[in-house]
Amino acid sequence: MKITHIFFDLDHTLWDFEKNSALTFQEILSASNITINIDEFLQTYIPINLKYWKKYREDKIVKKDLKYIRLKETFDQLDYFVDDITIHHLSEEYIVNLPNHNHLFEGTFEILEYLQNKYQLHIITNGFEEVQNKKMQKSGIRKFFNEVITSEAVGVKKPNPKVFNYALNKVNTTASSSVMIGDNLEADILGAIKCGIKAIHFNSENIQAIPREITSINHLLEIKKYL
Repeated sequence: MKITHIFFDLDHTLWDFEKNSALTFQEILSASNITINIDEFLQTYIPINLKYWKKYREDKIVKKDLKYIRLKETFDQLDYFVDDITIHHLSEEYIVNLPNHNHLFEGTFEILEYLQNKYQLHIITNGFEEVQNKKMQKSGIRKFFNEVITSEAVGVKKPNPKVFNYALNKVNTTASSSVMIGDNLEADILGAIKCGIKAIHFNSENIQAIPREITSINHLLEIKKYL
């Protein structure tokens, strides 16, 4: 079957989440007079954030609690007291300011310009709906995509098959004529494959152990070898 539709994840795949997140935290912590070493903060926060995002994907925690507890646990581990009012304020400021930083992974524009002449491009993201479109608009990549499908709109999160099936129906295509490209092995790659969608794993840090049967790339321009 000829490939006609390409689905991309956004964060950690096209949009450099860790770099943009770090810049956002530098701003909002300083603005709230929190004098903490940013490198120590991020070193503690990143694994905590990943842990709670996994719980969020699995519906073991709701969005409101995710936004609060990831910061609360970080400050607790660093033994740096921040009152609850400030933590809630920071959690909201983070969401508001995150789209103001828009570093993309190297090769993003080149690969999207290459692909848009051959395929219809779409986004499937577990990210919060209120910020994902802003990230895409401000970084200049929204114009490449026909549909932006968020897990919040679907009501469940990747890797739930309902997300992928919703996306296929939304763009009026089939699994066999589609490819999913993303960084998360569980949510993006295995989730797509389970639905019969071909998948390409973006392993930007080249640190994950990837099963041999999974197509994996370390740079976005490597997509040209497969599409």
